[in-house]
Amino acid sequence: MRRDHATLLGTLLALVAASLFATLGPLSRYAAEAGIGAIAFVAWRAGIGALALAVPIAVTGGSSASVAALRGLDRRGRLSLVVAVTMGFTLNVSIFLAFGRLTIGLALMLFYTYPAMVAAVAILTGQERLTSPRASALAIASGGVVLVLIGGLDASAGLEIDPLGVLLGLAAAGSQTVFMTISRHGYSRVPAETATLVILVGSALGASLTALVAGSTAGLLVPFAGLGTWPIILVAGILTAGLPSFLFLTAIRRIGGTRTGILMLWEPIVGVMLAAVLLGERLVPVQIVGGALVLTAALILQLDADPAEEPIAGAIDIV
Repeated sequence: MRRDHATLLGTLLALVAASLFATLGPLSRYAAEAGIGAIAFVAWRAGIGALALAVPIAVTGGSSASVAALRGLDRRGRLSLVVAVTMGFTLNVSIFLAFGRLTIGLALMLFYTYPAMVAAVAILTGQERLTSPRASALAIASGGVVLVLIGGLDASAGLEIDPLGVLLGLAAAGSQTVFMTISRHGYSRVPAETATLVILVGSALGASLTALVAGSTAGLLVPFAGLGTWPIILVAGILTAGLPSFLFLTAIRRIGGTRTGILMLWEPIVGVMLAAVLLGERLVPVQIVGGALVLTAALILQLDADPAEEPIAGAIDIV
């Protein structure tokens, strides 16, 4: 019964996280229109998200426990957390740059090849067997990506493929794959909210340093010029960074990376609808078919997942 409760809770957490993450495409476009570029947007979003997590941790007296958990990590755990922080940074930078070069729907379809990538990594590392359903899913996902890209060559629809944008979308998927793989066991003794806080701080610092080195600090200063951009970055920081990142990591620990990956497929569905309603973007029919294949592949992987997979010891209880 306890396991059923954990599975249900993990499912709900993943769906809520997916819905919140789905608003990032339109928010990044609004931020860009206000003069906050992708790197600056990553910095502000992660920084405010980190603050949104740090305050309740401090108020509830969890600071000492968080510090103790981080200090208690062995060498492997620390390395895993460093890798997770790095992947969080590269993921955010890649996907927001991709949003600026591709339609949001196309960028999301490329990004959501990561469930197939997670499965491929598990097979290559010997954690899972290459069953017929998994082999079929990987082939279907590959075919779906090809159709999504072919659809971008439809000149009659006013679309074109941006090679760098495509690479950025796939780079974001690769970063997510490494993040999910290592977050499952790498630093499981660190409470989810503490790990999320560290990852967000790393992204904020990494993006800020990148902006300084690249000489593009103007975007970082835009919010200080007036109040107009604050609603965007506050919503992005609290409701699309701090809260959903914590829920996402907690879901991974409760129900595993594969199950969480399939439930997170709710994000591109909501994201494409929001892009159509708020920004007037759309996918051509062949891209819709390709996207459906990508999501179908993820569904097959979920159905073929090991139902005996247990939640990780030390996963945070939030209810």
